[in-house]
Amino acid sequence: MRLAIINDELSQDIEQAAATASRLGFGGLEIRSSGGVAPHRMDDAALARIRSTVARHGLRVAGFDPPALKCELPRTAAEADSARALVTDSVRRAELLGAPFVRIFTFYRQGDPDPRRAAAAAREVLDGVPFGRVPLLVETGMRTNSPTMRHTLEFLDALGDDRLGILWDPGNSVFSGWDPAPFPQDYALGRERIRHVHVKDPDGRRAYVRLGDGDLPWPAIIARLAEDGYRDWISLETHWRIGRVLNQAQRDEPWGEEFTAGGFEASSTCMRLLREMTRAAGEDAVPADPYAHTVEAGA
Repeated sequence: MRLAIINDELSQDIEQAAATASRLGFGGLEIRSSGGVAPHRMDDAALARIRSTVARHGLRVAGFDPPALKCELPRTAAEADSARALVTDSVRRAELLGAPFVRIFTFYRQGDPDPRRAAAAAREVLDGVPFGRVPLLVETGMRTNSPTMRHTLEFLDALGDDRLGILWDPGNSVFSGWDPAPFPQDYALGRERIRHVHVKDPDGRRAYVRLGDGDLPWPAIIARLAEDGYRDWISLETHWRIGRVLNQAQRDEPWGEEFTAGGFEASSTCMRLLREMTRAAGEDAVPADPYAHTVEAGA
């Protein structure tokens, strides 16, 4: 498996984030906000600077995280068109970055999750989106229609498009209240379709805490991933800050200095802890980049 961190959990300065990831033995940066600019608002020059900075530090871009389908279910053709435009442009941006995927959601839920209704809306939105070269990964999202692996699989089965994979975030499942113990059962349900993992540690639905101090057995999860031969990215999304707790608005729109403030010290600590966990699981060596043959410069 390969270690990454979402860049704005460390710093809004991409140079500092890349240098720190390299120094602490990580192989990639997953890109969200940078320089105070949200991912879906970056211009092409900014994307090019990020890609070159990441490469200069010997890293890979590990993913691209726009707020695609992180919105209410479309009620009108105009709303569907707006959601489609954001996904389409996110794929274009990911190609410029050399990212191996675009993360998407399943729309905000109203009441109980309704994966099938969300899938029907997503089918309309994704119709015609050219994502063959850059896969879309569906996240188990805290406030969406797929808070657990079970909901995510129901969404994907109803959508019926085998090109999509799963971004498994068990912290979101716990924080959502829908699955306080998503390992090992939730993992076992979806392990064949997991293409990326987000690492953060919740204390129930109260806050995220230092890795290893929360509700998820991360050493056991990492050991199981290693045992199962997982060779994709596991990416730290700390969401823990020393001396403050992120509020819902900051978790919904995790970009800019207001979100990142205090993240450097907290994330550096968790990066060291995550590195120790992977070493304990026999994953000290970083294997060859599984995406190097599919995403090349200028693609």
